[in-house]
Amino acid sequence: MNMKTRCTWAGSDPLYIDYHDTEWGVPLQRDRKLFEFLILEGAQAGLSWLTILRKRPNYRRAFDGFDAKKIARYGPGRIKRLLADDGIIRNRQKILAAVQNARAFLEVQKEFGGFNTYLWRFVGGRPVKNAWKTVGQIPSQTVLSKALSDDLKTRGFKFVGPTICYAFMQAVGMVNDHTVDCFRYNQV
Repeated sequence: MNMKTRCTWAGSDPLYIDYHDTEWGVPLQRDRKLFEFLILEGAQAGLSWLTILRKRPNYRRAFDGFDAKKIARYGPGRIKRLLADDGIIRNRQKILAAVQNARAFLEVQKEFGGFNTYLWRFVGGRPVKNAWKTVGQIPSQTVLSKALSDDLKTRGFKFVGPTICYAFMQAVGMVNDHTVDCFRYNQV
C-alpha cells in the first residue's frame, strides 16, 4: 500500500494518481507538450480532468501528436472526421478552437522564438510556489491567469478563459499548487 501523502484531488484512480505523481506541476519548456496541455485544458471545459486523461491517447492520435503545423492546416473534411471520432470530445466549438489555437500558437512561436518563452515571462521565468494547506484554499483563477487569458485572447486563442488558464498554469508547472503536505510539493 502506498502511504505517500498527496493532494486530495488525486483520489484513488490509478491514472489520476500517476498523473499527479509524475506530471502535474512539473515545469514544462517543450512547446509541443505545452500546446498539448493548452488544447486538452480547453477540451476539459465543463468536464472532469479524469475524462480528458482517459481520452488523451485518442487526442494524440486524432490531432497528429499535437503537431501545431499540421493542425493549423485542418480543413472542413478533417473537422468532420474529428466530429465523428468518439475517442475525443466531439464538440464543434472545442475542435474549431484547437485548429484556431494551432494557428495562433505558430504566430506566438514566430514572434517570441518559442511558445515557452512567451508563457514563462508571465511568471518571470520561474514557477510561482504557493503554500496552500488544503485544496479548498486554491483559487480557480488569479491575476496572473487573467493576464495570460487576456493576452492569449488578443492573439486569437479560444477556450482560454482565466480558469482554464489557471488550470493550464498548474498543469505545466508555472504555478506549484501542490498542497504543502503533498510529497510532490518540494519535488516540483
